[in-house]
Amino acid sequence: MIQLPSRPAVAAFARFVVCGGGVGLASSGALVLLDGAMPMMVANALITVVSTLLATELHGRVSFRSDRGGWRVHLQSALTVAVCYAFTTAALLALHALQPNPSVATEQAVYLSASALAGIARFAVLRALVFTTPRPEPRTRALPKPRTARTSVAIAA
Repeated sequence: MIQLPSRPAVAAFARFVVCGGGVGLASSGALVLLDGAMPMMVANALITVVSTLLATELHGRVSFRSDRGGWRVHLQSALTVAVCYAFTTAALLALHALQPNPSVATEQAVYLSASALAGIARFAVLRALVFTTPRPEPRTRALPKPRTARTSVAIAA
């Protein structure tokens, strides 16, 4: 039987899409602003690093409402970005191998579909592995301390 995601997961995914989309739009604008100020490849690399750091912070604090942070979280998040990049690149390479001159619409459909699948997978990995809150160790139930009755204290004295 298929289990539907809980409402908190759906809400977290909505926040994930809004945060990621917002960072994506801001990155696109920054790329336009840096055009001419530096070579496009350098600007793209700089914006990719900065936007990945920013998106990781937003996803941690807003999307997943986690208190986890630090370089380890940023590295794990960056690895998910690298895997997504490899996946979308592989999809486009496969398209061009199957159809050497695809239309712009076909190319965009493949790219956006691959990006959507990669984004869903990234959300799942970030939620399950990167921003998960470790569960506390189950505490063993301590046996109640025996009460000493006053009569036993009086006899012992």
